[in-house]
Amino acid sequence: MKGKNIITERDRQATERRLLKTVGEMIAENGFEKIGINAVANCSGVSKVLIYRYFGSVEGLMAAYIRQHDFWINFSLELPDRSQLPLFLKTMFRREIEQLRSNPVLKRLYRWELSSENEMIVKIREQRERTGLKLIEKVSSLTGFPEKEIAVMASILTASITYLVMLEEFCPVYNGIALDGDSGWEQINEGIETLIDKIFADDRKKH
Repeated sequence: MKGKNIITERDRQATERRLLKTVGEMIAENGFEKIGINAVANCSGVSKVLIYRYFGSVEGLMAAYIRQHDFWINFSLELPDRSQLPLFLKTMFRREIEQLRSNPVLKRLYRWELSSENEMIVKIREQRERTGLKLIEKVSSLTGFPEKEIAVMASILTASITYLVMLEEFCPVYNGIALDGDSGWEQINEGIETLIDKIFADDRKKH
């Protein structure tokens, strides 16, 4: 009986991976608007019964894709000491941009998320919020900056990055910055790094 349970669990994991891969390919090709349970079942070769059992709905499947690839949900909260924190933050934002820009499916699903308000999306937002609050708390502890100030700066940066990445395929230029090419995004990265340097330089002057 124990062996059967192990095999069943492995089968489920393989089926879930197949479904997540399939829904990603379908969204990449046609967007999320036409995704339906029948289409996913036909493309994946997985029965509708299993899709409902494992994910609850097509929306649950798309939410699972977000959860699997979301930068902040999967972010490690292991921070360096204070002397290495500026470099750590610069690298963190650079990686966020790279990851989101390289995943067109996730960009489309973020747009879907903005227009959705169901229990699965609420849970995803709660997961991000928990990570964000823990990160803010740790940065505040390392730097001595009030958590309220860090929360505002972090919100402005992360929200701007997400918005601009979602916008890049529809709006090639924003405030003179070329969103449709690597040079524009390097300009954004350099601007973020300059901001971080100024924040920590001002902090050093206070001490």
